[in-house]
Amino acid sequence: MAQTKIIPIILCGGAGERLWPSSRASYPKQFLPLSGDRTLLQDTALRVSDPDRFEDPIVIASEAHRFIVAELLEQIGVNATIVLEPCRRDSAAAIAAGARLAEMRDPDAAVLVLASDHVIRDPQAFLTAVDAGLAAALQGRIVTFGIEPTEPTSKYGYIRPGAAIEGAPGVEIVDAFIEKPDRATAERLVAEGCCWNSGNFLSLARTLLGELKALAPAIEGPAVAAAETATPDLAFLRLDPASFARAEARSIDYAVMEKTPRAAVARAAFGWSDVGSWSALWDIAEHDSDGNALIGPAAAVGSSNCYVRSEKHLTAVVGVHDAVVVTTQDAVLVTTRDNADRVKEMVAALKAKGEPMATEASLSHRPWGSYQIIDQGGRFQVKRITVKPKRKLSLQSHVHRSEHWIVVQGTARVTIDADVTIVGENQSVYIPLGAVHRLENPGVIPLHLIEVQSGPYLGEDDIVRYEDDYRRE
Repeated sequence: MAQTKIIPIILCGGAGERLWPSSRASYPKQFLPLSGDRTLLQDTALRVSDPDRFEDPIVIASEAHRFIVAELLEQIGVNATIVLEPCRRDSAAAIAAGARLAEMRDPDAAVLVLASDHVIRDPQAFLTAVDAGLAAALQGRIVTFGIEPTEPTSKYGYIRPGAAIEGAPGVEIVDAFIEKPDRATAERLVAEGCCWNSGNFLSLARTLLGELKALAPAIEGPAVAAAETATPDLAFLRLDPASFARAEARSIDYAVMEKTPRAAVARAAFGWSDVGSWSALWDIAEHDSDGNALIGPAAAVGSSNCYVRSEKHLTAVVGVHDAVVVTTQDAVLVTTRDNADRVKEMVAALKAKGEPMATEASLSHRPWGSYQIIDQGGRFQVKRITVKPKRKLSLQSHVHRSEHWIVVQGTARVTIDADVTIVGENQSVYIPLGAVHRLENPGVIPLHLIEVQSGPYLGEDDIVRYEDDYRRE
């Protein structure tokens, strides 16, 4: 059992474009249940929740995702310091800020840096690898976890292990990091005993910060300053925007790991995948007798080795092989497993055309609940709205639209100008254009309602807020 407790730093800022249309910038893959009932973020947090090994984690997230992160962690009972990045500066700056916050909590802290969107199928083997890596980290090493390859692949970078480290069984010095190779080079690397680079690592906070200061001072200085002047906001900690914006945007691999003489590797086989494509999800999914992975309302006839995923609509394939078919509320993706890595190209093409669905999910999450557009036309829009128990929307008005609310489950408290009304199931209420109004759920079960909007402009920016529990403008 590890004696020194570790502070996990969970990076939660990825966009997950390769798993479009399920994963989008507004709701990326770490917030999706892609390999079980829990989301990838929840699985990551629970993996490091053993109180004998770990302190409460530091989760680095974006402003846009802060309430989603808080809700997902609350659902599994994990207490965390949720740190908000004011802008994206790649992984090195986020890790530097997290390491400084950990050091401020405990000057002798060890930190375990984890991606929030990876899958690990053998949690106990993962903990064994962490225990092994800690011995080397306490010697001043930065220990990355090298995955024993299951095949020669060009999808991952590789690590060439060197000499064993005395006093840290199973951990070796890193001789070299190798960028994603071609197939022939990958075959040679696997034959030579190289391992995949998982991108997760363990170190003393002061070791990591020292190497960042020596090798990437233009990242370390601003990121540390942003952490030291961070300010609390509701349940979150905001990094100082001016300081953090000065940090160079660079990955931790380029900034530190490929340059530092302190790099070490702990070999591991804990069923790791970065689930970087739909093909990778097929690899780890359960298959039927024909090799098909069918998730959600999906069916296959005369088909083999397909990945078929549906969020709602029955999706069926007939006579196809090695295909990927993903159906969401508002989009359908059809490709082959061999071309699954090219989904990011499709997202880029959609962005270039100005297509909102390239980045925006049909289900929009808010701190009070969520809404989903279920129909729309020239002068109308219909939404399904869910309000969490004891939550309320901002006190607001609209310049261009009126609204009609029909409660289908739960009880609503509705404010319209000076009037406050309780609206129950199968009842409705009309919100005139320009009225100052608020929707609340005073009950203990979720409130579900249908909202019909009408007017010449129905954009989300047609909101004038007067009061807001979540400090939104």
